[in-house]
Amino acid sequence: MTTESSRESQGVRAAIYVLSSLVVLAVGVVIYALPAERGAHAPTALASVNALLTAAAALCLLMGFGFVRQKNIAAHRASMLTAFGFSAIFLVTYLLHHAQVGSVPFQGQGLVRTLYFAILIPHILLAALVVPLALFTIYRGWTNRVELHKKVARITLPIWLYVSLSGVVVYLMLYHL
Repeated sequence: MTTESSRESQGVRAAIYVLSSLVVLAVGVVIYALPAERGAHAPTALASVNALLTAAAALCLLMGFGFVRQKNIAAHRASMLTAFGFSAIFLVTYLLHHAQVGSVPFQGQGLVRTLYFAILIPHILLAALVVPLALFTIYRGWTNRVELHKKVARITLPIWLYVSLSGVVVYLMLYHL
């Protein structure tokens, strides 16, 4: 069996990587392969729900960080699992939204367009990366492998926060500029 200093079993690692790959594949299929009405410029209800869910996830992440700094592990765990729950629900509503409206093109021009893509591109790349990171972080915390949990959480938290907060910014820029 594994010890605090060892890594996850091959089965756990494989499950996390397979699940992460399926999430990225599902997003890619929904955005690029499913036919949908293109070019909706007003936010749908689901787009607005998505922004609220990702903002709620960011808030829970910040609260969880605060709780762990206060050594309130029960509140930390609840906040982080709630953040994960909001992110999982976000993923479902995001897929539903994009299955309905497809990819929404950004209408801004000039400097704001450059800024939009400067935020969007790392958002997309880090969103794919945060899936396995979050799963490893949660698994290690759940299995009480505290030192390994801390090690990966130091990487996961800033990435997950960037993805959550930049998701809200992308929504605001896409629909409200």
